[in-house]
Amino acid sequence: MSMALWASSHNAVVTEIDFTTLGVYERYKLMASLIVPRPIALVTTLGADGTINAAPFSMFNMLGEDPPCVMVSINRLKDGQLKDTSANILRSKEFVVHLTDEAMAAQMHACGTRLAPHESEITHAGLHVVPSRSIKPPRIEEAPVAFECVLQEVMETPSRYVFIGRVLWLATREGLVDTQAWRVRLQDYHPVGRFGASFYVKSSERFSLEGPQAARSTPIDEM
Repeated sequence: MSMALWASSHNAVVTEIDFTTLGVYERYKLMASLIVPRPIALVTTLGADGTINAAPFSMFNMLGEDPPCVMVSINRLKDGQLKDTSANILRSKEFVVHLTDEAMAAQMHACGTRLAPHESEITHAGLHVVPSRSIKPPRIEEAPVAFECVLQEVMETPSRYVFIGRVLWLATREGLVDTQAWRVRLQDYHPVGRFGASFYVKSSERFSLEGPQAARSTPIDEM
């Protein structure tokens, strides 16, 4: 591994690391602990036998609004096999992305338990589902936000699949969205994010850089 310490013109010492000399595990540890906090996608899919699969992924984000797309990156298992979520998306080309809040964080984490394909993480985590409106995989009832997606594009690397989903339908907890002004009541929305290692972060403490007046007005709470 190539690493060096450098002093800048302001006498700040900088650690320089040549990423091309690192192994996969070292790259993952550094990136996953430094690119934080990350939103978490709790994804539901349907197995070939109808089993409802649910799994959390923190390599996730939105890609744009026209078309409305989200991205979920899912690694292969150590033996090269696909995770149930990947296999289900490739077969059915449908999935639901949920955002998790503080109230259901423990249940989201429980969905990360590796179960047999015929066992549902929904039951394991004590969650409940309701039918989706535009696709077959169901939505999680406890989740504050659910994006119903169809597969738009797939990128494959030796270590993972990157799924780009096009959003067909959005369901949110009652009162979270003002559908007249199309504003999200952020004061009622408290999603959790992934931090380094096994840590999560809350989003309850927020601040504005527009001055104290802005912090007391609606722009910090509603978009």
